[in-house]
Amino acid sequence: MSGAVEWPVLATPEGTRAVLRRFGIRPSHRFGQHFLVSGRALGQIVASAGLSPGDSVLEIGAGLGTLTEALGSRAGHVTAVELDRRLVPALTARVGTSPNVRILVGDALDMDPGTLFGGPPGAPRKIVANLPYNIAAEVVVRFLDPALRISRLVVTVQREVAARITAAPGSPAYGRLSVAVQFRSVARTVCRILPGAFLPPPEVESAVVEIVPLEAPAVAVPDDAEFFRVVAAGFGQRRKTLLNALAHGLDLPSAVIRSACAVCDIDPQARAETLSVAAFGALARALHPLLAPSSGREDG
Repeated sequence: MSGAVEWPVLATPEGTRAVLRRFGIRPSHRFGQHFLVSGRALGQIVASAGLSPGDSVLEIGAGLGTLTEALGSRAGHVTAVELDRRLVPALTARVGTSPNVRILVGDALDMDPGTLFGGPPGAPRKIVANLPYNIAAEVVVRFLDPALRISRLVVTVQREVAARITAAPGSPAYGRLSVAVQFRSVARTVCRILPGAFLPPPEVESAVVEIVPLEAPAVAVPDDAEFFRVVAAGFGQRRKTLLNALAHGLDLPSAVIRSACAVCDIDPQARAETLSVAAFGALARALHPLLAPSSGREDG
């Protein structure tokens, strides 16, 4: 990248070790730091993002700038967010002189998401990131907010999280995260990434997931927040039947829940993990007149 310090290729174990030594950095267990050292994996991530010069890209967890550099060479505008201040000098040395890359220091979850995208107001918005494992699910759900107008997310996450995002009803991984993501998007697993692709290697496998937000929710519901309340209640006590879980979680009489299930042709003795997004939508519509307004968060 123009103006960058001449370093070894970062997407290799040798290159990353050299940069860590140069800046006196030891990977932090607290921040769950595992730096990408596979050129093949980097290529798969970037290819899945389908970047163009008009795109405005957000990267959360920029680290040493391995992915940032690749994004900056393809997209019109890149915002690289990094929480660990120890990494910022290395990140700045690598991409800080690039006119289309902006570095922000802090926790992306504490920032106003609407301010994290540069470029013209109408530029297509994408998120491309190797997400820290401990915040991956929360980041995905938060940035699926339709108000943010994001056209695609390509994120590397723990393989277990990828399975939860893409899981089908009735499968062991299916749960609140599955419903929350599939309510607002279409998701697929692009590829697996083995531990050796990172330095230091994590104890688990990772996966790259492509998430394409829908123009409208997958099912029509009177109120998104109510929909997520029903989903949260259904999964709130996974070992209980849908009847008991919803009655307890929504503070409604069992007879009301039983009646709503009958209207939706849903077995009240079923478990939440067997219900499709469409079935949850039907329940939300049936229960809408009985659900008091809630100020709670409307996500999975």
